[in-house]
Amino acid sequence: MGMFELRLQCPEECVEPLSDALQALDALSVSVEDADALTGAERPLFGEPGMESAQQGWHRSRISALFPERAAAEAAGRLLAAQDFFAGCALVGVEQVPEQDWVRLTQSQFSPVEITPDFWIVPSWHEPPAAATRSIRLDPGLAFGTGTHPTTRMCLRWIAHHADEMPLGRVLDYGCGSGILAIGAARFGATAIDAVDIDPAAVQATRANAQANDARLDAGLPESAQGVYRTVLANILATPLKVLAPLLCAHVAPGGALVLAGILERQAAELQQAYAPWLQLAVSDAEDGWILMTARR
Repeated sequence: MGMFELRLQCPEECVEPLSDALQALDALSVSVEDADALTGAERPLFGEPGMESAQQGWHRSRISALFPERAAAEAAGRLLAAQDFFAGCALVGVEQVPEQDWVRLTQSQFSPVEITPDFWIVPSWHEPPAAATRSIRLDPGLAFGTGTHPTTRMCLRWIAHHADEMPLGRVLDYGCGSGILAIGAARFGATAIDAVDIDPAAVQATRANAQANDARLDAGLPESAQGVYRTVLANILATPLKVLAPLLCAHVAPGGALVLAGILERQAAELQQAYAPWLQLAVSDAEDGWILMTARR
């Protein structure tokens, strides 16, 4: 299996929105370097000890993002190029990365991820921590959504905290990616789970991950989501979430919960507005500039 690097060049002010967007598009890693390195225009970035530099990038920055498939890297490039914040940026291209490099990189980078003190995401080459009474086995690089991004962590944390108060019941994971949220719901007693995604590769990944985790769920394309659900989860991005508002709200049963992620803090009001005709969204968690928005019918 290969790994593919999407390379972009951009001015300093675009580094942060591009990096955020690449993480939300499930890049496995995002790195930024000075496009003028080793030339007369090279510029150092300094921050206070223990503090990040106030500057997020260089006058001309080069961004590299790793993806598990060439198609995913190319799709991310196309999606970014269509955004208004891409003005002044350029797609450099997509290249395959030698296998030994990324295997070593991902295995050294990914340790078990704590969701709550007793619920962890654990790569297959690690033993679960002693405190983990529940865990999900998931290898980064083999799927989209590996528990390392704040949006995924917040959704899983919500599942863990709310399953104790109220049964999850029938669950829909819309835009399932790796299936991590659906598997999390299975760990916390969901009665039946539909995991759907527009990408057939995600459906396959979800099935494989569910099997590896002994989790019972049905994975398919979006049209396989039928009827109403006690819990509807969607960790996508703000723009598709706005478009999907009527559809997602129609799937929420009376008394049921809608849980949305992939939203930046500054996008809260526009999401509330988009969902207002059906449900009243509120911010229920925040981490690293990302928020979790939830509503109950």
